[in-house]
Amino acid sequence: MSVTGTSRTSTLLPRSRPARSGLVIAASVSAALVVNLVLWASGLAAGGTFEHTDAGEVMSAAPGGVVLMTVLPLTVGLALAALLMLWWNGFARIAQVVGAILPLATIQGTISADFDTPSTVALTLMHVVIAVVAVAAIELLRVRR
Repeated sequence: MSVTGTSRTSTLLPRSRPARSGLVIAASVSAALVVNLVLWASGLAAGGTFEHTDAGEVMSAAPGGVVLMTVLPLTVGLALAALLMLWWNGFARIAQVVGAILPLATIQGTISADFDTPSTVALTLMHVVIAVVAVAAIELLRVRR
């Protein structure tokens, strides 16, 4: 009688850690961007303008702002987490806490701006999407031994 072990790594992801990390980051950022663009379109359909006043000027927060503020922080944060996890895999838990807290903490800026209600709701939900995706992506980046 023999005992066989099962691999804990997915057969769908590359075995090389850098390749796997790159794939996880790209897929996570893409998923967050798609969801946030759907939220933006829903906000527009609900009558949102995604405009606010800053220093007397009317500024638009979308769609370019939605793309930039989804892709840039999430990509940088996940790449930094992946690099630090090469040094110490336990950093994943710290990164998950930071990845959840930062996007949720910045909701205050959205609420305090003079966006209309549909825009405020959609933008707030976008922050939540980034927090959820960051935590889930870092879990996928974590190497299980």
